[in-house]
Amino acid sequence: MLLILIKEGDVMSFKESTQSIKSNKLISNYFGIILMLALVFVFWAIFKILAPSNFGTPTKMSSYLASSIIYAVGGCGLYFICVMGLFDFSIGANVVLSAILACHFAQGYGYPGLILAPIICGTLIGLLNGIVYIKLHIPSIIVTVGLSLIYESFSVFATQGQEQILGSTNLAFGAYPANIILALIAFFIAALIIKYTKIGTYTNAIGSNEYVAKNMGVNVNKYKVIAFVLCGFFVGIMSILTISYGSSMTAATNMSSMVRNFTPLMGTFFGLAFKKYGRPITSIVIGEFIISLIFNGFVAIGAPSTIQNVVTGAALLVIVMVTTNRVKGSVVK
Repeated sequence: MLLILIKEGDVMSFKESTQSIKSNKLISNYFGIILMLALVFVFWAIFKILAPSNFGTPTKMSSYLASSIIYAVGGCGLYFICVMGLFDFSIGANVVLSAILACHFAQGYGYPGLILAPIICGTLIGLLNGIVYIKLHIPSIIVTVGLSLIYESFSVFATQGQEQILGSTNLAFGAYPANIILALIAFFIAALIIKYTKIGTYTNAIGSNEYVAKNMGVNVNKYKVIAFVLCGFFVGIMSILTISYGSSMTAATNMSSMVRNFTPLMGTFFGLAFKKYGRPITSIVIGEFIISLIFNGFVAIGAPSTIQNVVTGAALLVIVMVTTNRVKGSVVK
């Protein structure tokens, strides 16, 4: 009889412990989201006080959101790369070339051309990046910077230096609600891959400890190539939103496309910083909105662009520093 009571007590204790773990995990997940939303409110309040008439109105907030989701889609793609300690500095050139192809094919095929051409182009560029990186055995930064020069040359060749303009009949993804719908589809796909597939599990494992992942039987090179392909796929979707929002694209030269790399990358940093709360994609989306608030806030108060860059970079470093556990011995690959 005593043995039965002890066993029943052990079962009850185990159930309570399991419920406690689930409860703590749920609280942790919501804590990350609440913290991010608190940052949104803080930055909004600061710039609203400094420029009450030029910042933070409902119309302007809608504009901030429309621009931020474009970069958030690209940030989702970069997440698969950066979580493994890799970088892709060719996404700016990828966006330019994919957007140019989107304009060209939209003229002849309408929305099917606008959607399929940049996604196929972006994905193929991602595949090429991954294969070259694996075959050459040199850092991903060097590989993708070198390849970005080639992609820029392709964009010049494709346009002969002429500005490409998307027709007025194909601009649906540049405004609500089509842009939100396309972005939400991209976010859903990214979250699904990260949480429910081997790709998400193995990329996180490789990022945590590549040597251990390889000893456990993970084909590291294969999943690195897949990560580059996924990055290119989401950059293709970003290209659709970019050309639809701006309606025109000019070929890039002399690494001018590099400027397009950093805003999506900053959003990815938010995703990595808040990954421990279990919501990396949500963190990327909110993080990009925070970045948009900061950029537009400085424009509203009339600050010089140099001051904007300094303060924005410093704010990002502080946020990442206070929210990320530092890992000893980590290297950039």
